[in-house]
Formats: sequence, structure tokens, C-alpha cells
Amino acid sequence: MQGPVTPATLISNATERLRAHVCGSIETKQKLIETCEAAILDAAAVVTASFQAGGKAMLCGNGGSAADAQHIAAEFVSVLNQSFLRPGLPAIALTTDTSILTASANDFGYEGIFERQVQALGRPGDVLIGISTSGNSSNVVRAFEYARQHRIATIALTGAADCKLLPLADISIRVPAHTTQFIQESHIMIGHIICDLVERSLSFDRVNTGL
Repeated sequence: MQGPVTPATLISNATERLRAHVCGSIETKQKLIETCEAAILDAAAVVTASFQAGGKAMLCGNGGSAADAQHIAAEFVSVLNQSFLRPGLPAIALTTDTSILTASANDFGYEGIFERQVQALGRPGDVLIGISTSGNSSNVVRAFEYARQHRIATIALTGAADCKLLPLADISIRVPAHTTQFIQESHIMIGHIICDLVERSLSFDRVNTGL
């Protein structure tokens, strides 16, 4: 390989680490079918019902999970695949507005940044999807607590470990892994699956939308 930068010498077991990661991720996803299939189908059914009734999906998480929340919301609002065009679906990532996030954190503390938005934007019949590899993110937990008290359905995407989100979630999708990377790689796949199942289960007025 040639270019403006001379490649560095990697660690001696770089190839083995690469292959181990790929194999570990594949193994996690294979176990996912065995342990999480029903929960994923239930989650898709809940989101579908909410959209059919005029509700919306709100998504939240921290770090890589914040990126996943934004990614999944974008798939709903834009389109998952150009082979299946449909109207945009109502999803909001609660991680994107820096003015809201910094104002809320400054005024009320970081633990309440998602709860505050669920209080402002959420309505009975909506769905809150919380993404957390540990399942213990305090700001996601507080958002779930508020949602449960106000008839907003809650779906948790976590790892295998017991966590604070589990008793607060109507549906828990627990990726059968303890490695952060494998959990996160499965979370975005789960988001894609849910979006696919939801959009294929809805009926759209293609005449009015021009699609």
C-alpha cells in the first residue's frame, strides 16, 4: 500500500484480533436469534401500533448508543432502503439538540436531559426506546421512570447483565453478550430489523404521498 502516509507496523497478532472480533460478533448475533427473537418481534409490534394510532417513537442513549438512537430515528424518518419507498415515520432522537441538552444539563443536571424531553414531547401512546450497553445509564433510567408513569411504552436495548432498566421496560431486548462492541453492533442491527418490520406492517396511502 502506497500513499502520502507510510503505514505503521501493527501489533504482531493483528490478524488474529481482527478475526476474533468478527467471529465474536457473529456468535453474538447467532445467539440473539435464540434469546431475543420474541422480544424483537414484540418491540416491532408495539412501535407499529403506536404509529397506527398517531403516536411517535422517541429514542435516547449515551455515546455510541446516542449515535445508534440518531441512526435508527433517521431510518424511520427518511427511509431504510430505496427498494421500499414510503412516507416518513414519526421518530425523534433525544440526543441531537445541543441547546436543549446543555440547557437542561446546566439547569437541572445531566441525569434529567432525556426525562425533560419526554415530559415536553411525549404523549400517552408514544414509545420510548432506550439504548444502553450497561442498562444503568441514569439519564435513560429517569426517562423510563417518567414514561412508565405517563402511559408511554418503553423498550430497552441492553446487554446480557442485569440492570436498572429491566424492571422499567415493557419490552427488554438483552443482547447475549458482555462485550461493549458486540452489544453495540447488535443494537444497530436490531434497530434495522425493527424499522423493516414496522414499515412493512403499516399501510400507506401511496396516492396522496406520490410514492
